[in-house]
Amino acid sequence: MRALYFLVIPVFNAFINAIINEQTAVSEQLSPQESYMKLSRLHGIASAILAVSVASAVYAQADMNPKQKGSYSIGVNIGGSLTSQGLKEDLDVPSLVQGLQDAVAGGKMKMSDDDMKKALEQLSTTLQTRAAAQQAVAEKASKDFLAKNAKEAGVKTTATGLQYSVVSKGKDAKAAKPKASDTVKVHYEGKLVNGTVFDSSIARGEPITFPLNGVIPGWTEGVQLMNVGDKFHFVIPPELGYGAQGAGPIPPNSVLVFDVELLAIEAPAAPAPAASPAADGAKKK
Repeated sequence: MRALYFLVIPVFNAFINAIINEQTAVSEQLSPQESYMKLSRLHGIASAILAVSVASAVYAQADMNPKQKGSYSIGVNIGGSLTSQGLKEDLDVPSLVQGLQDAVAGGKMKMSDDDMKKALEQLSTTLQTRAAAQQAVAEKASKDFLAKNAKEAGVKTTATGLQYSVVSKGKDAKAAKPKASDTVKVHYEGKLVNGTVFDSSIARGEPITFPLNGVIPGWTEGVQLMNVGDKFHFVIPPELGYGAQGAGPIPPNSVLVFDVELLAIEAPAAPAPAASPAADGAKKK
């Protein structure tokens, strides 16, 4: 079983990462300064999932003890994640539950190690084939959208492929432009090309401040084109956004659409004043 254990974990890691992404999207709205998006790879959870017995009875929460609540919560997360990731069609839920129960019981399994290895390899191949097909579709859709948008009135395209248009200029035409090393204060709204809003400081009613060199490349480049007070519309290709990995509610190879208002360039924090020699001498006495 030890050899099979190491074969099972990589398959379940995909499910775990989906759970983490889904929970992150719900609990924390994605902000531009989170472009690094270091989602934890909690490989150890995979073995824990294999050790959970999923009860078939439906409990009222008031009748559940802490162990049942924890187990049920994991089951809900797994089921919801599988469904949201489009994996439902690949799984037979009763067999999945049976496998968990058999693993916990520790008795004889209904399949040999070799058969389970082959089944997992087949499932992995199916998932990879589907992901590749979906990625190809997403890449084509992104290219088509960018090509069409580039022809829209007022749209300019930079050497990197960033597309932008000026929505409105600020009152002061000579207002400062930020450098990549600056910290800026902005209002923004981010959408996918289908119009889905994945993040909005405007909706939250609270602008955000962040270092311009700590966000996705499309933001770093684009905001430097703005004067304080300007409002720009950005269309960011995947390679200047979250790329083939995606992030949270943003699928892989997504074109990102942002409306951004540059409110201010924040002054850097003043360094602490150096102690004078006289003060130092007084401290030594």
